[in-house]
Amino acid sequence: MTKRDYYFDNAKFLLIFLVVFGHAIQSLIETDPLLLSLYKTIYFFHMPAFILVAGYFAKGIYKKGLFTKLIKKLIIPYLIFQLIYTLYYYFLRNEQSLTVDPFNPQWSLWFLISMFFWSLLLLLFVHVMKLSLKAALPISIALGLLVGFIGDYSTILSISRTFVFFPFFLLGYYADRSWFYALKKKPLRLAAIFSLTSAFLFMILVPEWSNNWLLGSHSYENTGVQTEISPLIRIIIYTVNIWLVASFFALTPEENHFYTKWGKNTLYVYLLHGFIIQFYREADFGVFINPYVSLLFIMISSWLLTILLSTNWVTAFAQPLIELKASRLKRR
Repeated sequence: MTKRDYYFDNAKFLLIFLVVFGHAIQSLIETDPLLLSLYKTIYFFHMPAFILVAGYFAKGIYKKGLFTKLIKKLIIPYLIFQLIYTLYYYFLRNEQSLTVDPFNPQWSLWFLISMFFWSLLLLLFVHVMKLSLKAALPISIALGLLVGFIGDYSTILSISRTFVFFPFFLLGYYADRSWFYALKKKPLRLAAIFSLTSAFLFMILVPEWSNNWLLGSHSYENTGVQTEISPLIRIIIYTVNIWLVASFFALTPEENHFYTKWGKNTLYVYLLHGFIIQFYREADFGVFINPYVSLLFIMISSWLLTILLSTNWVTAFAQPLIELKASRLKRR
């Protein structure tokens, strides 16, 4: 049995915590500048880093039966959770009509659809066209720039996010473990702390620009910027994405910690946390006492929720829906 790499398990757990935390504060960011700045800083790197890790672990999947495997692993769970979330929102929000639309992913389910298309694009780029990183990466970035012109169709089957974030999946596929080792040098770790702190302070000082840029799901016309200069802005954002992603990986622990073992269950957290977060949003608790106490409370709650959804009990219960197989509860 291949020994698990603690470094990537740590990275995945910390990133999924940031996903949960980012979703938890999303409903409050418009009323609190601190939360808005923190939200933007997180969104600059957490999904690009998560997608890069997904690409890194896609190295061995291109074997016979790939398409069938992708259907079972991604498309069927997507359809199951698309139906479940549609029903859940219908009752939670007392909606007037019930419409199941498989072409417009519910909330965070876009990731499953995009993973499916990233895998097929990677097959095209690497195994059919046999492109090197130097050739493939500029093409993927160009596609990410061009998709912003699509307009109203950008959310269908997660088209926009698929192409906007594909460069990170591609980069992860080509990445070597030595790249991550190189980031662990002390000067780079100090630079990473400075970089993330600077990014947060910059968000506080320049709060006007739309965070729609960071979601990857909006066309240029929905960003509040002239379409002509929008590709340039996206290039700048790509640059900052890479800078902060590298900073995150420089600070990610390599040792085995108490949370490391939960890094293997991030998909469960990703698919299940929406039920809790959406209930929290509909309850409209808002900011209580003061923003700083609320921030601390939300952060701790997000951490505990991430742990809870990573446990054996939850994963054993949800495995038939997510992995389409029953599981006996096992000790780690």
